[in-house]
This record gives sequence, C-alpha cells and structure tokens, in this order.
Amino acid sequence: MIQVSEQAKIKISSLMTEEGFDPAKDYVRVGVKSGGCSGLSYELNFDKSNQDNDKVFEDNGVKIVVNKSSFLYLVGTILEYSGGLNGKGFVFNNPNAQRTCGCGESFSL
Repeated sequence: MIQVSEQAKIKISSLMTEEGFDPAKDYVRVGVKSGGCSGLSYELNFDKSNQDNDKVFEDNGVKIVVNKSSFLYLVGTILEYSGGLNGKGFVFNNPNAQRTCGCGESFSL
C-alpha cells in the first residue's frame, strides 16, 4: 500500500483540478521506471481510469493506481509534498530503497 500525507493530498487535489481531473473520482498513477542516477526513478501522473494489471488503493481521500510491476518497489512508500526552502515537489519516502540520489527522484534496491 502507498500512503499519502496531508500536504501531498492538498497539492494533488489542487493540481488535479488545474489539469481537468476530478480528485473525487480520478486517480494518481504512481510507478517506477529504469533510469535516473541511482538506477530506478519514480513516475507520478494523473489518470481517469485503471487497467487490468493495476493495484488500486485509496489513502487520505486520494485514489492511487500502481501497475503490478512497480508495486513491489513501492510497498510501504509514503508520498509527501515538500514546499520548503530546499525546493518544492513530491517526495517518495520508500522503505525499500537502499540508496537514493541527492535529488530524491531515483533509487536503487
């Protein structure tokens, strides 16, 4: 399961609305792909539907879809949003990551 912090929920809802998605019924698609300076990088998009190979979750009022191949990398992850002086953006606190890069956008197992 993936958890969503309160700050991330607020930002997700705002961005979804700006981009024409309905936070009450549309999804946040979270995934992992090859690349980045540590070997794997995170993907975060909005989607109006889920696919047959997706796992569907809801946390803190946010509907999340993850394809099965990414799911194993993301179990237990907390999606947070940071708006501090060191930069703004979504942060993946992933307990499965053994190494992350300085920007926090990629990791390795």
